[in-house]
Amino acid sequence: MPVMRLINSPFAPQAPITPVGPRGLWPPLDFTLGALACCGACVFTNPLEVVKTRLQLQGELQARGSYQRHYRGVLQALWVVGSTDGLRGLQKGLTAALLYQGLMNGVRLGFYSYTEATGLTDAPGGSLISGAAAGALGAFIASPAYLVKTHLQAQTVAAIAVGHQHNHQDVSSAFMSIYQREGVMGLWRGVNGAVPRVMVGSAAQLATFSSAKDWVTRAQWFGPHSCLTALTAAMISGVAVTITMTPFDVISTRLYNQPVDEFKRGRLYCGFVDCLMKVCATEGILGLYKGMTPVFVRLAPHTVLSMLIWDVLRQRALLYRH
Repeated sequence: MPVMRLINSPFAPQAPITPVGPRGLWPPLDFTLGALACCGACVFTNPLEVVKTRLQLQGELQARGSYQRHYRGVLQALWVVGSTDGLRGLQKGLTAALLYQGLMNGVRLGFYSYTEATGLTDAPGGSLISGAAAGALGAFIASPAYLVKTHLQAQTVAAIAVGHQHNHQDVSSAFMSIYQREGVMGLWRGVNGAVPRVMVGSAAQLATFSSAKDWVTRAQWFGPHSCLTALTAAMISGVAVTITMTPFDVISTRLYNQPVDEFKRGRLYCGFVDCLMKVCATEGILGLYKGMTPVFVRLAPHTVLSMLIWDVLRQRALLYRH
């Protein structure tokens, strides 16, 4: 195997070595590995995404204490959804969620890997800028899948319903009904909330994961071939993502799930800033942190699983290639 330095890798030697050959993977392969890693994580964390969506829609534009709380916490909400909708209810919107994760994170991680391979992340602030740009691109491309995912995860029986109920039959009928009612642009309704959400989350995730991994590697806490390096970095990254992303996540969920009028405009919010102002005015600042516990409980393992799987797959591919 030719001598080379694997960027941000637990296999990287301590002394810098001039790389011989390309630093990155073939872009379609990088896209595929990113998509596979995040889809694998999504299967395990989708029930928490269902609960998070319900908690974020509960009491929409209502003052605290003025509405019935069907969901009072992560465990209680999981029990309510499971006992009312059955085990399949805990995996509502899974197909759309997998489509979203595959598209968004395939593009996001693949694009970030490309900037990493070309050395753009080595510049001051390069990791943050590259992570944000990668997130914005991925969020825009995958926005229709997130729209359908949100609609399906919010749907339930009237007894525990929160937010607007779109009553789609399945994923394909959801795409079709949205297209027939609102046209192509309707499939991207809510994207103005998704792009800043994923930009912030992606910048925090990728920058902290990359920096934490370098730090753990230099500290030599684990062996050069240990997966615990990537695992530790992913855990640190999960905390950073949750803190920075929750308010944007709440706004994004509200924009995606709101009903539209006959002019194809949102009935509740005009856009990102309008949603931010209305939530703060009616629900207080804490309204922007609704569902923070399930956001953390879901994002932390999702970040750990996806970053760990992605890192291991990439390093194996790089080692095999070189």
